[in-house]
Amino acid sequence: MTDYDVIVVGGGTSGMMAAISAAEKGAKVAVVEKNKTLGRKLLVTGGGRCNVTNNRDKEEIVSHIPGNGRFLYSAFHQYDNYDIMDFFRSNGVVLKEEDHGRMFPATDKSRTVLEALIVIMDRLAITIYTDAPVETILFKDKKVTGLILEDERELSAKTIVLSTGGRAMPRTGSTGDGYKWAKKAGHTIKPLYPTEVPVLSDELFIQDKTLQGLSLRDVTLSVVNKKGKKVISHQMDMIFTHFGISGPAVLRCSMFVHQTMQRDKTDFVMMSLDALPELSKGELTQQMQRLVKNEGEKSIKNALKGLVPERYLLFVFERLSLDENTPLKHLSDDERSAFIDFMKDFSFTANGTLPIEKAFVTGGGINTKEVNPKTMESKFTKGLYFSGELLDYNGYTGGYNITGAFITGRVAGMHAAQEALGVTN
Repeated sequence: MTDYDVIVVGGGTSGMMAAISAAEKGAKVAVVEKNKTLGRKLLVTGGGRCNVTNNRDKEEIVSHIPGNGRFLYSAFHQYDNYDIMDFFRSNGVVLKEEDHGRMFPATDKSRTVLEALIVIMDRLAITIYTDAPVETILFKDKKVTGLILEDERELSAKTIVLSTGGRAMPRTGSTGDGYKWAKKAGHTIKPLYPTEVPVLSDELFIQDKTLQGLSLRDVTLSVVNKKGKKVISHQMDMIFTHFGISGPAVLRCSMFVHQTMQRDKTDFVMMSLDALPELSKGELTQQMQRLVKNEGEKSIKNALKGLVPERYLLFVFERLSLDENTPLKHLSDDERSAFIDFMKDFSFTANGTLPIEKAFVTGGGINTKEVNPKTMESKFTKGLYFSGELLDYNGYTGGYNITGAFITGRVAGMHAAQEALGVTN
């Protein structure tokens, strides 16, 4: 049997940070990873460029973690996104900022981030077990004692950090293994659901592929509940697909599609698309009036073509039964009004999302009420810590989930080491 102070199960983003954090505190640390290599999911994040964190203040970051982000406040006070940036810069990774505060390695390669983490783990003499699936976690008298690998090797540990990820992107090894061990330790698992995932619609215009492949830039997309109230709105880009809609605005709305359908007990939800969010209805009306005055002889197709992409414009005309060759000045007041209304609020149904296996992020997970937010330790089992996507919190893409992963990993690893070494804060 091999003895460790801290064993981290899962060599992904959160697990590697937990191991580094624990080793920096002087603990003897091992990482146990079932894949043949570390950081499989890290390599595909940010489109393979690895958006390591976000350069926004604490409050704004938490507001971009709509799934239970408040749980992270205590952790944020110990280690935050600026600490993440300092950590990478001090370890030779040059960072650059892009739109919306997203921070990337200057190389534009996820591998730069992964290699830096591996170099640090090597320097700290952290033992790495790869291709080493865990059979079970061992407990005695409500305390962790170690684990058994599938090849029957037994490793003992004073503390264990579970960083096994959620169920999203299973090809990277995230197959939900950690949930069963958390249950074994007495924890409840909040129902899992896909987030940051494309949305399905069986509207006729989706089925007949009228708009398939069309991107709309800087639109506002909203999820509307059965009372007609907007639950959430996001102003970003989107794209129509053969099964529904996708793109940044859609991914951000996806968890609310799921939650609204659950809350309203329906099998569909209404979505509202404002194609011109920078213009109010009044401003759009005035713009139309100016166009009628200056370009009224032109066909509506030519006079209005600058407003939105032509394919979308022709789709609007078809929905409103307008002939594209009609001179603009011949539109009736009612027709003009209907056009403006459609531009500002095209309502259509969505009936769910792609499954969790196709999602970027897992919603749900270990009930955070059963985890100490200051240390990430289980409230039921001494020496058992959790980090990353296994926990019931989830954020938007744009560096928010990975920020949560690094921060919970750092805090869990630090406190696991202190517990193992008998250090009191």
